[in-house]
Formats: sequence, C-alpha cells, structure tokens
Amino acid sequence: MNQQPYSVSIVLDRNCGQLLRELIESGPVWIVESPANRESSQQLWESSPTRTHLDGVTLFKAADTSSPEETLVGWMDAIELHHRVHSADPPYTAIRVIGTPVTTHLREVLATFGFDSFTVTDEGFRAFRPLAAALEFDD
Repeated sequence: MNQQPYSVSIVLDRNCGQLLRELIESGPVWIVESPANRESSQQLWESSPTRTHLDGVTLFKAADTSSPEETLVGWMDAIELHHRVHSADPPYTAIRVIGTPVTTHLREVLATFGFDSFTVTDEGFRAFRPLAAALEFDD
C-alpha cells in the first residue's frame, strides 16, 4: 500500500522553469503563468499528453500586482475543487508551496481547509492535514 500522501505542488515562483519536471514526479502541479513556466508546462503536456489534472500540470493566472501569498489564497478554492473528495480518491492531504513563506495569515487560511501541520522549506513550505479533514465537505 502506498504510504505517501496525495500531495499537490503549488508553484508561485514565476521563474520555476525546469524544476517542474522534478515536481511532477511527486504529484500534480499548479503553477503560476509566466513565459518560463508556460514553456516548461507546454513541454510536459507534449511529452505526457495523457496526464490529467490529477497527475499533471495546471497553469493558472495571477495578476502581476498580486503577491504570491494573495495568489495562493485566491486559488485555494479551485485547488480544493479539483483535488478534494469529489474529484480525487483519495483526496489530497498535503501541499508543497514554492515561492512564498508560510505566514500567520496563510496558516489561518489553510486551517479553514483542514491543514494543521506546516514545515518550512528552502523554497517555501509544506502543509499537511489529516485524511479525515480532507474527507469533510459542505453539501
């Protein structure tokens, strides 16, 4: 049985480039649109055309005036929609965020999605939630 949690990488760094190839090996990636990130995404789409949103790359837009933190907050509902209990089995229980540190505000926002454990990394942070929190949903 696979002991690794279903994890989604969220890239807020507009110059992620080739790191994308490494990230996709551990699960789906949501990556902010920029010329460098679009080029890397396009290469992955062409080399792996059968990947879906559950195991591939999703490119998303963010205003140039939005901070990475604001961008993450703004996209969490969409990430939930695409990787939680209605869309994935099992639902995701971990995120790897690249391009912003975990702030008090982010901890508070992510707690509303059930995330209760955070680890700082060189590129940002990781957040985890129990499977039970990921299985809860509003009707």
